[in-house]
Amino acid sequence: MAIADRLLTLVHTTAQDSFATLQADPTPLQAVAIDEPAIPDHGDYATNAAMVLAKTLGAPPRIIAEQLAERLRADAMVDRVTVAGPGFLNFWIAPEALGREITALLDEKVEYFRPDLGHGVTAQVEFVSANPTGPLHVGNGWLATYGDALSRLLEFVNYRVTREYYVNDTGGQIRQLGASIIAVRRGDEVPEGGYQGAYISDLALRYQGADDVVEAGSWAVPIILELVRATLGSLGIEMDSWFSQASIEESGDVAEVVAKLDAQGATYERDGALWFASERFGDSRDRVMRKSNGDFTYLAGDIAYHYNKLVVRSFALVIDVLGADHHGQVASMMAAVRALGIDEHRLEIKLGQMVSLLEQGQAVKFSKRAGTAIPLDWLIQELGRDATRLLILSSSIDRASQIDLVQAKAQSMENPVYYIQYAYARISALLRNVVSRGVNIETSSPEALAGLSHPREVALMKDLLRLESVITRAAHERAPHKIVGWLMQAAADFHGFYHDCPVLTAEPAVRDARLTLATATQLALGVALELLGVTPLEEM
Repeated sequence: MAIADRLLTLVHTTAQDSFATLQADPTPLQAVAIDEPAIPDHGDYATNAAMVLAKTLGAPPRIIAEQLAERLRADAMVDRVTVAGPGFLNFWIAPEALGREITALLDEKVEYFRPDLGHGVTAQVEFVSANPTGPLHVGNGWLATYGDALSRLLEFVNYRVTREYYVNDTGGQIRQLGASIIAVRRGDEVPEGGYQGAYISDLALRYQGADDVVEAGSWAVPIILELVRATLGSLGIEMDSWFSQASIEESGDVAEVVAKLDAQGATYERDGALWFASERFGDSRDRVMRKSNGDFTYLAGDIAYHYNKLVVRSFALVIDVLGADHHGQVASMMAAVRALGIDEHRLEIKLGQMVSLLEQGQAVKFSKRAGTAIPLDWLIQELGRDATRLLILSSSIDRASQIDLVQAKAQSMENPVYYIQYAYARISALLRNVVSRGVNIETSSPEALAGLSHPREVALMKDLLRLESVITRAAHERAPHKIVGWLMQAAADFHGFYHDCPVLTAEPAVRDARLTLATATQLALGVALELLGVTPLEEM
C-alpha cells in the first residue's frame, strides 16, 4: 500500500473515531481525497476531509479540521499537520515513516509501485493505424509511442491489454496507391492526390501485375505493412492484432450494424441515401450511412468496426489513439455507440496534436502524399530508440510538440534524455565502485534511513514514495508524460543528492543508509523507464 493510501486510511479512521455520526454511516468518507500540494511548502500531502464532511457533521470546516489535526498529530506516520485556508489539512511525513516505506519498497520491489486499477479486465488500445500507403513518418511515431506507452501503463496496473493496428486496406486510398504505382511504371505523372517518393518508384519496379489500380494497390499493401512492422519493431513496439478493414466490409458486418441502427429507429432515408440520425445522439449533424448508389460510407464501416470491438470481441475498455485530423469523427462515433445502446464510458478517443522537428531553427514541414514526409526510421537512426521514445513522451498528446535535434543529440545535462539516463547509470557506477572497493553493502534498517535528514536525502525519499500515485494518475488520465515528469524530478533530486551527500567517504552507518537510498532510487527509476519502453542504461 502506497503512503498516500495509508494516509487516506488514517484520515478515515481518525474521522470515525472523532465523530459518532461517521461510525453509523461512513458513506461521506468516500469523497475524501489525499492529494499532493502543488507548492512543497504546503506539505507532502493534503486532504479535503474537513470540507467534505462539514455538511454531514453540521460544523464549519475549519473547526472540523482542527479536531482532526489534534488527533492526527499523535500518529507515528505524521511529523506535522497544519490547517490551511477554509479547512485543508496539510501533512508532513515523519522521518521514521519515510524509512519504513523505503524498506518496504526494497522488500516488495516492483510490486510496491503497482496499483490494481484494472482488476484483470480486458482493454484494447488501437493506435497508429496509418493507411498502408507508405512508410511511417514522424507524426505516426508520436501516436505509436504514446499508444504503446499507454498500453504498458494499463498492463502494469492490471488490465489485460490488446494492441491493435486497424489496417485501412480498402477504399479510395488503396486505389490511389495503385494508380500511383501504375503511373510511375508507365513513366507518367502521378495522378492528382496520388503518392510520391522513392518507395513508389521501388514498388513500380517490382510490380508485375495488370494495369488495374485495385490489383496494384492491394498487391502493395502487404509489402508496405512489412515496412511498417519493421519500423514499429525498431521503436520497441509489437502489435497483438492487425485488423483488416476489408474483412469488416466483406463479412456483411456493416450491413448488419446499419440494420441494428435502423431497428433502433436511428436511421431515415432522404434523397435516395440512408442517413444516421446522429444529431439526436449528440453529434453536430446527421450523417450519411449508405450513399444513393448503394455504397456504405467510411463512417458505416467504422461503426461496424467499433461494434466488433465493443460487442463481438467484448473488450471492457476500448481506447482509440487518433491524429488531430480525426476530430470531426469523434462525436459521430460516440453518437453511434449511444444509439446502439452500448455504455459510452467503454470507449475513449484520444487525439494527438501536430509534431514538428527543428532544423536550423526552422520547423520542417512534411507531406506523405508529396513524398516529403520525414521518415520515422530516419529519426530513430538519428536519436536511437530510447531517446526517440523519451522525447516523444515528454509532452502531453493533446499539445503540439517540437523536437530540437541538436539538443536531442547533445551528451550534456541540458538534454532531458541524457539527464534522466545518466541518473540511472550514475547509480550503477556508484554500486560497482562500492563492490570494487570490497565494501559489503548492508541494506540499512528503517531507523538508519530515518536518520537521513539532509534536505537532498529527504527530497529523494519523498520522490520515490510518490511514484505509485504518479502511476495511478498517469493511468487514470491516460497520460504517460506524467511518468516523464516524475523521472525529471527524481533525476534532478538524485543528482543533487549525489553532489551534496558524499557516499563512499561517509562513516559506515551513513554510507550504508545512502547506498540503500541509491539502490531504492535505481529500482524506482528502472520501473518508470520500463513503463515508457525505455531501456535503463548501466553505463553511458
